[in-house]
Amino acid sequence: MARELWDSLIETLEGLGSVVRFLVRLIVATPRALTRYDLISQQIFNSGALSLVIIMLSGLFVGMVLGLQGFQLLQRFGSEEALGTAAAIGLVKELGPVVTALLFAGRAGTALASELGLMRATDQLSAIEMMAVDPIQRVVVPRFLGGVIAMPLLAAIFSVIGIYGAQLIGVQIMGVDSGSFWSQMRAAVSLSDINEGIVKSLIFGVACSLIAVYEGYNATPTAEGVGRATTRTVVTSAVVILFLDYLITAAFL
Repeated sequence: MARELWDSLIETLEGLGSVVRFLVRLIVATPRALTRYDLISQQIFNSGALSLVIIMLSGLFVGMVLGLQGFQLLQRFGSEEALGTAAAIGLVKELGPVVTALLFAGRAGTALASELGLMRATDQLSAIEMMAVDPIQRVVVPRFLGGVIAMPLLAAIFSVIGIYGAQLIGVQIMGVDSGSFWSQMRAAVSLSDINEGIVKSLIFGVACSLIAVYEGYNATPTAEGVGRATTRTVVTSAVVILFLDYLITAAFL
């Protein structure tokens, strides 16, 4: 048992070191890749715009559920007017970045991993190397940057739509005063709350994009290997997101 635990620990540390080295390669190649605006804008579209539907629908329903649950809870204390504050803080600081990151990993992350894994399986990456072109700079970095840039934008859209969903339930259906809903929200939500949400979404974007491109780039060049890389992308991203969420929240507190 001790031997198995030791081997598992060594394997985990080796994997972590490999990811760190891969991240360093991405950072080194980023300045030159930034000159290819067309590639990066295309990847922002693929990771961000194509994820808008699921992000907006999820944000709306999460906001509506938050409005229902928040109203029932605040009604017990006679503080229904504070529904806007509770919904906004919950979405901006926590639910917006976390749920968006999980959805991003499930939709855009798997797309990135499977695309790179398929390029590895069909020897496209090897062909790029044979043409004296760095595949990290030409293929991987634009996809990584596209995910990093798209993630905060998607989290902001999720939060805005979620607040609208909470307002729809609280004001239009439950009868909370509209003026109190918006005025208490504006008074209670501070710049530090917004900054926390932005920092979380940026870090989650880096983590999800890094895991996706790493798993896809290093996938075993078989159909089974691509499938395993895609699965590892979702599972690892979910665990890392929740772990980082705790660390960042504790840091801000």
